[in-house]
Amino acid sequence: MASGTNVQLDKNTPESTWKEVLSTEQYRILRQKGTEPAGSGEYNKFKAEGDYNCAGCGTPLYTSETKFDSGCGWPAFYAEIPGAVDRHVDNAYGMRRVEITCAKCGGHLGHVFEGEGFPNPTDQRHCVNSRSIKFQSKE
Repeated sequence: MASGTNVQLDKNTPESTWKEVLSTEQYRILRQKGTEPAGSGEYNKFKAEGDYNCAGCGTPLYTSETKFDSGCGWPAFYAEIPGAVDRHVDNAYGMRRVEITCAKCGGHLGHVFEGEGFPNPTDQRHCVNSRSIKFQSKE
């Protein structure tokens, strides 16, 4: 359920409904696979204990325990909450990447990269757009 609405949102939600419940920038990123400029997102350097939920449907995607500063300009996580994120091969722009989307609503989150040598348990970097997530404090 999107914040401020009583509408249940998932992969079957019509685009007209998404346009009503998301901001213009959230729609561009979540539904049209856009990207916010590096360093512009509110969660890039953000540190607090809690969960990061899908800005579209509200599903918990990541926890603060898996967030780290990768220096890439976007929020980075080394693992998702099990079952919360789907992965899809993305061959756009002449390169092979792995797109990550919300498993419940299909909203575009960003991309996951492996083998970059970050000192975390998975050697993965989930590079996530701030506008595709909403932080929920544990307090």
